[in-house]
Amino acid sequence: MIPDRPFSPRYTWYVVLVLMLCYALSLIDRQILSLLVTPMKHDLHINDTRIGLLQGLSFALFYTLAGLPLGRLADSCSRRRIITAGVVAWSIMTAVCSVARNFSSLFLARMGVGVGEAALSPAALSLIADSFPRNELGLALSVYSMGIYVGSGLAMIVGGSVVEGLSHRPEITLPVLGTIASWRATFLVVGLPGLIVALLTLTIREPQRRSLLLPASDHALDLSFHEVLQQFRSRVRSVGGISLGMVFQAVSGYAFLAWGPIFFQRTYGWTVGQSGRMLGVLTLIFGCLGMYTGGGLCDRWQRRGIAEAPLRVGVFSAAGTAIVFPLALLVGRATWTTGVLAAAIFLLALPIGSSYAALQLIFPNQLRGQVSALFLFTLSLGGLSLGPLVPGLLTDYLFRNEKMIASSLAITIASASILMWGLFLATYRPYREHYLAAQRASAS
Repeated sequence: MIPDRPFSPRYTWYVVLVLMLCYALSLIDRQILSLLVTPMKHDLHINDTRIGLLQGLSFALFYTLAGLPLGRLADSCSRRRIITAGVVAWSIMTAVCSVARNFSSLFLARMGVGVGEAALSPAALSLIADSFPRNELGLALSVYSMGIYVGSGLAMIVGGSVVEGLSHRPEITLPVLGTIASWRATFLVVGLPGLIVALLTLTIREPQRRSLLLPASDHALDLSFHEVLQQFRSRVRSVGGISLGMVFQAVSGYAFLAWGPIFFQRTYGWTVGQSGRMLGVLTLIFGCLGMYTGGGLCDRWQRRGIAEAPLRVGVFSAAGTAIVFPLALLVGRATWTTGVLAAAIFLLALPIGSSYAALQLIFPNQLRGQVSALFLFTLSLGGLSLGPLVPGLLTDYLFRNEKMIASSLAITIASASILMWGLFLATYRPYREHYLAAQRASAS
């Protein structure tokens, strides 16, 4: 019998921290664009809608398409090698964004970033699931998922300071590249360090795969397409409910990350550096605290026998976010906004790690990479595409006033949170059935 924990606790948490660092790096590369809105609009002659496309669809399009085959690779090939290759690829493509000369070329470069980042999470989630006991997985995946807020927070703090520091020099001269607009250098600052981080992934060892489902045809580990489809169909209500519910959580999160700095600049007249540092600190502290709390609650409730514990975390998060986030955006005073935003970010972050754990807990090992890829496919296609885009559409075509970004964000986040709340509640019963069935299969 394979032991419940293949490596020492110290080593497994080291693996989680390395992978969290990779995830944080990916979010820095992904989110840095939100601090470059004003100079990009000026230099590339584009509106808020196109900015939304650059932050969302350009990345999400290939992130989602590449994620599905990479998820299948993660279920049969070395997960460490997949992760290393992905980190190298997205770091290089982020640096390439610095030489994009128009909307189309920047759109294509952002697609390349998406392809590289698609390699990380399916392989990382599967690897972590094989390294921890079931009743500790919620917290482990929440710590990994802290990379979202660590990366986004650092992107705003460091990126805001870099952008503000370079704002006094419209152009800078660099070796090889020559004279370029200073905002373009930001892509080099955040992209190239990823090549160093990639070296850390080489210290990760592959854990033995657990909870394997023996194929009907032979004794190989790979499942046929028919067997894969059969496993997904048997859990379709849980997968659909969790994935669609988290799409709306992602809409809220990506809308805020994409437009939060601009909200403070347009509403309160803050500089790029001020808005970046404030939002970065709030995101880093309260986003991570929310994820840690959500993962801990999930594991605690599961130990008490509550099968739908990950969904319960999501229901609580959605209800709180629907109320607190719009209040923070519309309160009308900068000091009050920052205080209420701390609570809003905490609530929004609660279910991310536990939702990853929810799907890992109900699928056999050979499908964990694929279900993670499908989950991220859904989140990105819906959340990452719509989150940055919808507020831009509302300011351009509903309000016809870019100063109304606060109302656009409030409408987007409140509507998405209400939909998430309803979907998670509706998924309680099927998920309980699938969780208990997986528990029985693991014990036998």
